[in-house]
Amino acid sequence: MSAARVRFDLLKILIVDDNQHMRMLLTEILRAIGVRHVFEAMDGSEALQIMREVGIDIAITDLSMSPLDGIDFVNLLRRSSDSPNPFAPVIMITGHSTQRRVQEARDAGVNEMLAKPVTARSVIDRINLVIENPRPFIRADDYFGPDRRRRVDPYHPGPWRRDGEPDHRPVS
Repeated sequence: MSAARVRFDLLKILIVDDNQHMRMLLTEILRAIGVRHVFEAMDGSEALQIMREVGIDIAITDLSMSPLDGIDFVNLLRRSSDSPNPFAPVIMITGHSTQRRVQEARDAGVNEMLAKPVTARSVIDRINLVIENPRPFIRADDYFGPDRRRRVDPYHPGPWRRDGEPDHRPVS
């Protein structure tokens, strides 16, 4: 599906951020590309409640909020027995794009990351990614969410290789 065929006007997008200015900025970006159904929450708890009432297509959440931050929100969304939609795509926005925080978000089950300051182009690009290139969901003992591997490595050396992958890297 090409970006030209994405029906932004049909999407229901939830913005989860405790900063009113960031919610307003994201809402304006979404409205500019034709999104008509934008919902707002000030933290992860309010977001889950909205998701129980509305069939949200994509959640865009900040990482740092209180009392329930973005990672807690995604963990509950992905793993809670009363989750309104464990498969909902989540785009996480953060000003803390350290490798540790990005890994935390990835391990919680975030689909895409977006570093602040956000631009209209970066928001649109992430929305297009989750719509046009959805990653399959994986269920493991300690993880549920989109496949964290972005590239196929046929020589992955660990014990958790994908089926059909060779057991070792060829020796040259």
